[in-house]
Amino acid sequence: MQGFFTFLQQNPYLLLFFVVGLAVWIGRANIKGYGLGMVAGAIVVGAALSVTASLYGVKLELNNFAKSLFYYLFMYGVGLRVGPSFVNSLRGDGLKFCILAVVSSVLGLALVVLGAKLFALPPGAAGGMLAGSQTMSAAIGSAEQAITSGVVKLPAGVKPEDATGMIALSYGITYIWGTVGIILICKYLPRWWGVDAKAAAKQYETEFGVRDLEGGGLTGFRQFGLRAYRLENQAQVGMSIAKFRVSNPEYRIVNVSRGGEQLGADPDLVLKKGDIVALGGATGHLTEKMGLIGPEVADAKTLGIPLDQAEILVTNKAVVGRTFESFRSEAMAGQLQVTKVERGGVPIPAGLKTELQRMDIVSVVGLKSAVNELAEMWGRVARTNTATDLLTLAAGLILGLLIGMISFPAFGASIGLGNAGGLLLSGVIVSSVVSRLRFFGNTPNAARNVLEDLGLVVFVAIVGVNAGAGLLAQLTGALALKIFLVGFIACTIPPFIVWAIGYHVFKINPAVLMGGVAGARSHSGPCREAAVEIQSSVPWIGFPVAYAVSGILLTVFGYFAMLLAQ
Repeated sequence: MQGFFTFLQQNPYLLLFFVVGLAVWIGRANIKGYGLGMVAGAIVVGAALSVTASLYGVKLELNNFAKSLFYYLFMYGVGLRVGPSFVNSLRGDGLKFCILAVVSSVLGLALVVLGAKLFALPPGAAGGMLAGSQTMSAAIGSAEQAITSGVVKLPAGVKPEDATGMIALSYGITYIWGTVGIILICKYLPRWWGVDAKAAAKQYETEFGVRDLEGGGLTGFRQFGLRAYRLENQAQVGMSIAKFRVSNPEYRIVNVSRGGEQLGADPDLVLKKGDIVALGGATGHLTEKMGLIGPEVADAKTLGIPLDQAEILVTNKAVVGRTFESFRSEAMAGQLQVTKVERGGVPIPAGLKTELQRMDIVSVVGLKSAVNELAEMWGRVARTNTATDLLTLAAGLILGLLIGMISFPAFGASIGLGNAGGLLLSGVIVSSVVSRLRFFGNTPNAARNVLEDLGLVVFVAIVGVNAGAGLLAQLTGALALKIFLVGFIACTIPPFIVWAIGYHVFKINPAVLMGGVAGARSHSGPCREAAVEIQSSVPWIGFPVAYAVSGILLTVFGYFAMLLAQ
């Protein structure tokens, strides 16, 4: 084994990606849906490998420049992702979920700091406990930055690597309950409160016309359909397509064939007996009014019209706040169908009463002219583009690093956002500006995901490897118990406070609030489990705004946990 560890020591690149690969593999393993995930797996694998190597007299260590570089890329990627949602959270109904996220994050920070002081825990413990108990792995980086920048004054005899190792150790001890605990709390909180969340979800679905998005496996059911009918019902003969839409708003006529000629679907086109009508709509609606037009026919030409599908980015202020139902009178409404709505990067269940918000992404399918007309009305078509604007990426990184240089005196030291905080803020600024100007700065989701996923897992892997050698000297049973206890309290108390405020003060629908509580902890797992528990997608409606806000706050709070706990 010594030869193996010596080989890894002499080949740091192999060591790095060996840890990353093993972490991803272990992260995929789960027991009844619960697992470490690749990020927690990276710190466990890295530390375990380093500790084992030290037993053979081999010290494994990776370059700190690489660690910082990947963390900075991750922070910028986070800023790009949450930017539009974060800005939107500051107005309208989003403000309620913004407040819930602030309350949860501040409570988590306060409990960790108080626990670290009460038990006189070693330097680094506060940052690691915050990251683990709040399941915000990115806080490890900001906590470590507080050490490397010199803001946190270490006691005599404590080296920076000792404090960094304690961050990793505390994170590992508190992460398991941080993950499992918040899932259980979000899942069963309504029941403990005496609230029927399932009934509340059904009420919300009925009131706002939303549909369930859960159970998305491959099945024979199709939400929408397109069928051809021969017009024989005298009641529809002589009626224009526009008038038909007024009487039957749930249907869309997308093409009319007459005598073998394709006439299209102009709103002023008058229907005649014998016409072949291509009718689209929800599958349920297509089976409700049998005989509305006439018998169904298999007419390939009538149904063979070219359709377009696109994702429309909502940027026009004139349509923000309007419901989908309010657009039914538009002519192009009968020529397309909304298939999906994303808010803050998260698919949400949407219905006729759902209000549009700025930066919503609405997926539609229909006639190309109708899709383009709707895009012009709402904002723009966000068609898939795999090219990344590297010039904007470089400019954004430079801006973030310049912002990170800004500092001011406080707590007897020079305080600032630092490189990581500056890049996070820069990502928010760039993504918000790009969404408005629209002619530059394209960063596809896949590229942004690489920045986030690879950046964070590589950073955490290096932290684990570099911290591992000193963990055995620092770890004792009493210390581990204290750290776990503080993490348990910091994970468990905030969700109850957030629920009480959301339910009793803000009067938020309990099913929606389940997602708000999960979002306030910046963790999608609890929201997914809550949706399964009540058999509804309604919790996802409360998730995006709180998720964006808490993601930024908890990341930055790793720095302040270290600062306040000293």
